[in-house]
Amino acid sequence: MAAMLASVAAASGDQVTVFFSMNALTYFIKGHVSEAPNEGEFGQLLKTDGVPTFRQLFHQAAELGDARLLPCSMAIDLLKIDADALDPEFGPPTGLTVFLNEAEGGQLLTF
Repeated sequence: MAAMLASVAAASGDQVTVFFSMNALTYFIKGHVSEAPNEGEFGQLLKTDGVPTFRQLFHQAAELGDARLLPCSMAIDLLKIDADALDPEFGPPTGLTVFLNEAEGGQLLTF
C-alpha cells in the first residue's frame, strides 16, 4: 500500500518522501533479486501479470514524480550496508529525527 500511495501521489505532483528502515531496506540493495513475500489473499492477487511490484512502484515514484526515497541511517549501520550499495533512486542516509522534523506539518503515513 505504501508503494501505491507514494507512486500515485508523486505522479499527481504531490511532494512525497518515503523513509525506509529495518527489513524493507534490504530489498533495495543493488542486485537484490528476491521480492518481499505476498501475504494473505490479496497479496496472492498482486502476483497477477501486469501488477507492478512494490519495488517498481517506488522506482516509478522517484523517476516520474521526483519522490525522495530516504534510507534510515541506523538501519544502514546495523545491517552494515554501504549507502552506495542501494538502488540509485535513494537519497542520503537520514536519521529518524531529521525525517520527522522535515515531515512536520505534512501528512505522515506509516506501514
